[in-house]
Amino acid sequence: MSKITLRQLLDHAAEHDYGVPAFNMSNMEQAMAIMAAANEVDAPVIIQVSRGARAYATDVMLEHMIAGLSRLYPNIPVCIHLDHGNTPRTCVTAIQAGFTSVMMDGSLQEDGKTPTCWDENVKVTRKVVDIAHLFGVSVEGELGVLGSLVTGAGETEDGHGAEGVLRRDQLLTDSDEAVTFVQETGVDALAIAMGTSHGAYKFDREPDGAILAMQVVEDIHRKLPNTHLVMHGSSSVPQDLQDVINQYGGQMLQTWGVPVEEIQRGIRFGVRKINIDTDNRMAMSGQIRRILYQHPGELDPRKYLLPAREAMTRLCTQRLEEFSTAGKGSKIRKIFTLNEMAERYVSGISGPYLSC
Repeated sequence: MSKITLRQLLDHAAEHDYGVPAFNMSNMEQAMAIMAAANEVDAPVIIQVSRGARAYATDVMLEHMIAGLSRLYPNIPVCIHLDHGNTPRTCVTAIQAGFTSVMMDGSLQEDGKTPTCWDENVKVTRKVVDIAHLFGVSVEGELGVLGSLVTGAGETEDGHGAEGVLRRDQLLTDSDEAVTFVQETGVDALAIAMGTSHGAYKFDREPDGAILAMQVVEDIHRKLPNTHLVMHGSSSVPQDLQDVINQYGGQMLQTWGVPVEEIQRGIRFGVRKINIDTDNRMAMSGQIRRILYQHPGELDPRKYLLPAREAMTRLCTQRLEEFSTAGKGSKIRKIFTLNEMAERYVSGISGPYLSC
């Protein structure tokens, strides 16, 4: 595994017209599933870790897992990304732990629940950019609040998500504000709000333009053609995975996620990073339920964790192929070190930050 910064990877994705799935992980099974998929189809990948995952696994264990993956898969370009950092301190500790990219989510206050104001978002994001770039580390910012256009509410995941009913203007990123935000903060990637949300229960019907506002992506891309856009909450919540869970004792209600074809549409309009977590949780949960249902006397965790890992690998492989990430890993021939990236940031070199 060759560690790469988010900026370098997304520059390459923009040049070669593909998107990069960002898969969340908090344990060994998930980490190995992601890397097995990337290795199988020769794809670069983003492994992202939330604050909840860091608390669960600890930075020490995560560091050793990442080191182990580097030995198992030495040739796969991987960005290690902090998902939804809530304070500059959270981002700095991630940098200290070896992350090559951090997200400063200034759309919500430090509590991860309360929407913040424009000035505070710009201030805190700019602060993290100034610090991170000194170390060559990339920064993702967020403008707009992740949440449902159906209910007006955000979905909490790992302790992060807006509470209460949000205004529609909070749930849809304004394209003119996006231009100003990127100029004032200097972020390497911008997460935008267009109706997606965390968790499985995103939509109560097959999404259309009224509840999944992909037009927002297109409008922002027209005004910021050189800015890498990020879609959060982009699991597709496949029907077959819902069916497996319910077949073996689960109680998932009927729900819809973000259709793959809409993500592919986003990729054509500047979306370079696509966050996926729920789909992988569903893939693993379904197989764990199946094994324990079919073999109720089973006590060996390996007997259900291995099928769960294999199911997640299949899901990750599918997304890498659908986003045209497959086959791009070996095309990234030169990766700048963090020190080299820091020198380029400080020197004001505008990019691209990757020699292809």
